[in-house]
Amino acid sequence: MGRRTHAVPAATAAALLLAVLHLHAAVAADPPFSCGAASAAPYCDRKLPIERRAADLVSKLSLEEKISQLGDESPAVARLGVPAYKWWSEALHGVAWSKGMHLDGPLRAATSFPQVILTAASFNPHLWYRIGQVIGTEARGVYNNGQAEGLTFWAPNINVFRDPRWGRGQETPGEDPTMTGKYAAVFVRGVQGYAISGAINSSDLEASACCKHFTAYDLENWKGVTRFAFDAKVTEQDLADTYNPPFKSCVEDGGASGIMCSYNRVNGVPTCADHNLLSKTARGDWRLTRYITSDCDAVAIIHDVQGYAKAPEDAVADVLLPGMDVNCGGYIQTHGVSAYQQGKITGEDIDRALRNLFAIRMRLGLFNGNPKYNRYGNIRADQVCKKEHQDLALQAAQDGIVLLKNDAGALPLSKSKVSSVAVIGPNGNNASLLLGNYFGPPCISVTPFQALQGYVKDATFVQGCNAAVCNVSNIGEAVHAASSADYVVLFMGLDQNQEREEVDRLELGLPGMQESLVNKVADAAKKPVILVLLCGGPVDVTFAKNNPKIGAIVWAGYPGQAGGIAIAQVLFGEHNPGGRLPVTWYPKEFTAVPMTDMRMRADPSTGYPGRTYRFYKGKTVYNFGYGLSYSKYSHRFASEGTKPPSMSGIEGLKATASAAGTVSYDVEEMGAEACDRLRFPAVVRVQNHGPMDGRHPVLLFLRWPNATDGRPASQLIGFQSVHLRADEAAHVEFEVSPCKHFSRAAEDGRKVIDQGSHFVKVGDDEFELSFMA
Repeated sequence: MGRRTHAVPAATAAALLLAVLHLHAAVAADPPFSCGAASAAPYCDRKLPIERRAADLVSKLSLEEKISQLGDESPAVARLGVPAYKWWSEALHGVAWSKGMHLDGPLRAATSFPQVILTAASFNPHLWYRIGQVIGTEARGVYNNGQAEGLTFWAPNINVFRDPRWGRGQETPGEDPTMTGKYAAVFVRGVQGYAISGAINSSDLEASACCKHFTAYDLENWKGVTRFAFDAKVTEQDLADTYNPPFKSCVEDGGASGIMCSYNRVNGVPTCADHNLLSKTARGDWRLTRYITSDCDAVAIIHDVQGYAKAPEDAVADVLLPGMDVNCGGYIQTHGVSAYQQGKITGEDIDRALRNLFAIRMRLGLFNGNPKYNRYGNIRADQVCKKEHQDLALQAAQDGIVLLKNDAGALPLSKSKVSSVAVIGPNGNNASLLLGNYFGPPCISVTPFQALQGYVKDATFVQGCNAAVCNVSNIGEAVHAASSADYVVLFMGLDQNQEREEVDRLELGLPGMQESLVNKVADAAKKPVILVLLCGGPVDVTFAKNNPKIGAIVWAGYPGQAGGIAIAQVLFGEHNPGGRLPVTWYPKEFTAVPMTDMRMRADPSTGYPGRTYRFYKGKTVYNFGYGLSYSKYSHRFASEGTKPPSMSGIEGLKATASAAGTVSYDVEEMGAEACDRLRFPAVVRVQNHGPMDGRHPVLLFLRWPNATDGRPASQLIGFQSVHLRADEAAHVEFEVSPCKHFSRAAEDGRKVIDQGSHFVKVGDDEFELSFMA
C-alpha cells in the first residue's frame, strides 16, 4: 500500500489485446461418453426419440443406482457403460472454475466477458446472444479436450436486481423484468446452440443452460438474515409482474433446458418444495419439460435450517414430489433409499426425475458414442480464447461502460495533450478485480493502469488505499502525485469483499476513506479529475456529482479481461461511450428500507418508497436508463411506419372495476386472436448529431396517466441498440403488443388492460392510445 509505480515503455492497447496466452499445446484426453460402436441397447439407438431412450436406460437401473444419480456428482454405472457426470458447471460470463470444468490442463484459460450487470448496460440483445454463443462454443472446446466432466451450466442468474445492496446483483441484467427476460432468452439460446429467435426445433444441445434462482431470491446475508432461512413474503401481484416474468421468458422464449429453485422460502414454502411454483407454474403454465435442480445443499437446508421437513426423508419427498429432479449436494443420495423404503416417495417419482436428467445428457450427445465425431465434435481447443472471442469481450466492455458526468468536455482526453497522468485508487492496478465473481482464468490480464501506460508515457500509479474497504490509506502520497501530474484518473468503487455471494452491503456510499481520498485528490489536482467506478451494485456518489473539481464520472462495472483496455479507449476517445444504467442508483438514505421487505410498490401511508424505477417514489442519484455520450442523439416517432390500430370494438369482453374505480379487461379472456389483431409497429427516427460515431440504445417505454391501482410509473416495453455514424439518422422499428405491453398485474396476479389512455414514449416524444373495449 502506498507504493508508487513509475511508467515503463508499454505496448499499445491493441497489442495488449493480441497478447493471447498460447495454452493449446496438447490434448488432455478423450471426453467421457457412453454408447460405443458395439452397443446395441435401445438407449444408445439414435433413431429412437430421446424420451424413449431415457426411459429405457432408467428401466435398467437398480434402486440404489437410481438414487445415486440424483446428486450433482453422479457416479458411473460401469455395468451399463454410463460414465460419471458432474452437473455443476458455471458460465455466468465465461467458462469458469467449477466441479465440472477443469482449466488446469493444456487449456488454462477461457474468454472472460464483463460481469453481467455491465454487459446489460449495452441494452444490446444481439451482443448478449453472441456472448452466449461463445460460451457454448468454448465449453464444448474444453469438453472435447477432455478437461470437463459435464456440459450443464448453472447460468444465467436472472433474479431481478430489486435492492441495491444485494451482493449478487452484479450477476444479473438489472432491475427491469422485461429486460432481464430478454437477456435470459437470448443468452440461453446462444449457449444451447439455437438461433437468436424463431422456433426451437433442435433436439441437440451444444451446452445446457439453467436459469436461476427461481424465485424471489435477492438476499444473501443482511443484518443476520440469511438466504437459507429467509421467508420472502411476496404478493401475487409482485410475483406476476416482477419476480416470475424473467423465468417465464427463459423457459418459453429461450427454451432453457433447466431451471434452479432457490434457497429461500416464498410465503412459508421452500421454493424447491413448492408444487405451485415447480409443477403448476414452471411445468404446467410454461411447459418446462426438462430438469429442475436445487441450489447447492438446498434440500438439506429444508430440514436442517428451515425446519420445514421433520425428517431427512421428508425433505427428499418434499422436493421430488413437486417436481425437482436433481439435488446439488448429496442429501438425496444419502436419504433417498430410506425415503423410498418408508413409502414417502415412489418408484415413479424417482424415474420421472431420472428421465428428465438422462434426456439432457442425451441431448448433449453424450450417449451417441464419442462426442468428437458428432455434431459438435469439430470444436477443438483452438476455439477457446480465439481472437474473435476476445474481440467480443472487448466490445462488450466498451459498449457497457456508462458515462455519468462530463462537465465542460472533461472527456475525452487527447493523447497528444496529456503529458503525464496520475492513476490513483485501489482499483486501478488489480486485474483480478475486473472479473467480478464466478470467473475462470482469463485469456489476457491487463489492468487499467497498464492500459493507460500505452497512451501516456509518464504515468504514475498510487494505490491510495489498502483495498476498496479503504480502512488504511495514504492520502498524502496520493495528493502529492495528483499535484505533480497533468491529469488525474481515480479508480474507486467496490470489490468482492463488499459484494458477492453470501455478502450484502449495509451502506451505499463509497467504503471507508474513499470519499475523503477522492475529494482531497480533486482539490490538489491541476485540472478537474476523472473518477472511474468499478463496482456491480450502485453507489451514492452525490458528492462527486456535485463537485466541480470532479470533471467526469465513469461507471465500468466489473468489465472482464479486456476491461482495462476498454476503459482507456473510452477515456481517450477511441470509443464513444453509449451504455445506460440497468439499475436505479439510490441515495444513502435508502438503507433505512429493510432488505427483507419484498414489496415492489410504494406505500405512502407508511413511508415505504417502493423499488426500482417502475415503483420507487423518492430521490435518486442516477435514474435507470441514464447515460451520456460524446455525441448528441435525438429521437422521435416517425409518422411513416407507426400505425396504431383501433383500440376499440373487441366484442364479448366483460369489464371489471377496481375499488378505485378503474375499469379493466382480462387479457386471458381477450384471447390470442384478438391480441394478435392489436399488435402494431412503432417506428423511431434516431439521429446522431455528432461529433463522433457511436452505438446508441433506443429505449421504448409505456406510461399511464397516473400510477393508481398498482400501475408502474412507467414500464420499459422495448429496446434496441443501433450504431450510427456522426450525423447519421436511422429508423428503428418496434412491435408493440398491447396485450403484453399495455397490461398490468392486478392484485390477484391476473394481467389486465385498463380502459383509457396509454402513452408510448421514446426520449421526450410520445403518442397516446386509448383502449376501449
